[in-house]
Amino acid sequence: MAAYRLPPITTLPSLPTAELATILDHLFEPSVPLHTLSVDLLRDQPFSSYDDLVASIGVQLTHLAESSSTSDSKWLESILGAHPRLGEKKIDSTQSKAEQAQLALDAETGQDKLSELNSLYERTFPGLRYVVFVNGRDRSTILEDMQARIDRENIDLERTDAIKAMCEIAADRARKLAS
Repeated sequence: MAAYRLPPITTLPSLPTAELATILDHLFEPSVPLHTLSVDLLRDQPFSSYDDLVASIGVQLTHLAESSSTSDSKWLESILGAHPRLGEKKIDSTQSKAEQAQLALDAETGQDKLSELNSLYERTFPGLRYVVFVNGRDRSTILEDMQARIDRENIDLERTDAIKAMCEIAADRARKLAS
């Protein structure tokens, strides 16, 4: 099976809804709430690049994060929660598998510590999942970042950092998946 390639950015307004959802799934993670939030944006707003598209979705997510509405917070949490836990054995997304592969190769710090921090993170920030742009960093660096984010206990900053990480990941994926 051939690897997925993003269509030219200028073709987005003419693509069917299912294809726009597929683009979002490849850039971010499969998420029906993200489809609901962003498919119309892809259809209605012209973009000069996938970086611009990712930035616009980042603005949408930031608006959810800044909203005082509980339903907006839940909506954002469902989108952020589409990312797999770091070090999880079963990862459906091909992109996430590749991005997390180096964490499995770094045996310096055990899987137990990563599992423990994932659980602590999710208890500290109910409804959220730790999202980080791994980008070549080793497991110990990621664990230090995770612990620091847990220790600061600030859900608003955590949402902001997760959105930023999601957008960094999506921009990196766009570069790799460009036609």
